[in-house]
Amino acid sequence: MKKRKLTEEESNVILEKGTEAPFTGEYWNHFEQGVYLCRQCDAPLYLSNSKFRAQCGWPSFDDELPGAVERRMDPDGKRTEIICASCEGHLGHVFKGEQYTEKDTRHCVNSLSIRFLGAERAVFASGCFWGTQYHLDRTEGVLFTRAGYIGGSVEHPTYEQVCAGDTGHVEAVEVFFDPKRTSYERLAKLFFETHDPTQIDGQGPDIGSQYRSKIFYDDEQQHSIAQRLIEEMENRGLSVATVLEPMQPFWPAEELHQHYYDDKGSGPYCHVYTKRF
Repeated sequence: MKKRKLTEEESNVILEKGTEAPFTGEYWNHFEQGVYLCRQCDAPLYLSNSKFRAQCGWPSFDDELPGAVERRMDPDGKRTEIICASCEGHLGHVFKGEQYTEKDTRHCVNSLSIRFLGAERAVFASGCFWGTQYHLDRTEGVLFTRAGYIGGSVEHPTYEQVCAGDTGHVEAVEVFFDPKRTSYERLAKLFFETHDPTQIDGQGPDIGSQYRSKIFYDDEQQHSIAQRLIEEMENRGLSVATVLEPMQPFWPAEELHQHYYDDKGSGPYCHVYTKRF
């Protein structure tokens, strides 16, 4: 995990657990579409659709990305501190019972602990996530990706659990992209062109339920695009096995599975490009 060098002001909050003055931070009144990352290690923490106006003077979120934030008892013995699960940098505090939103939770976060990235999100499962991530990483407009697990019944699943086939998860890749430089449709086409969407319960030589072909959509627009592409292929005679499902909690995979082929210096063996559109 890489950590960026912090300014004195950032260190005071992230490392020394300080608090910035209310109504002074960069993001307390910021509501653009995108994702908020940990300022120290760039781990994704919050999506913009979980941010709300609490008028407290600090950025407020009613939910975090699965596994992104840890809770600890604050040294004052009264409040619950929240930290980045990846680097343990201090974020702020979490409160319950204020009834600001239906989730009745407020993550009160320092702007100095986070940074914003204007992006949209997509999640694709097309067999072994090593190969899926390899192709997405090399696509214009993709800002960053994470290999992980989605669609199952167990929180914080491990690679061994998923491979055993008992959790219901599939191997997938979460991709954040700049909509000004690429589109969801282009990424969905790449998904269909870099694996065999007709294969059931496997991909190439990798056989098992964790290798199923699936798209998890964030909204109706993503669903409509993916459905139209499937219909185009079926109209040409392909029997498409890809399943479309609403977005579910995405659990990042272990570090050794991230950008796997970049470290190996080779390309994927089971993801072969086939022109389909």
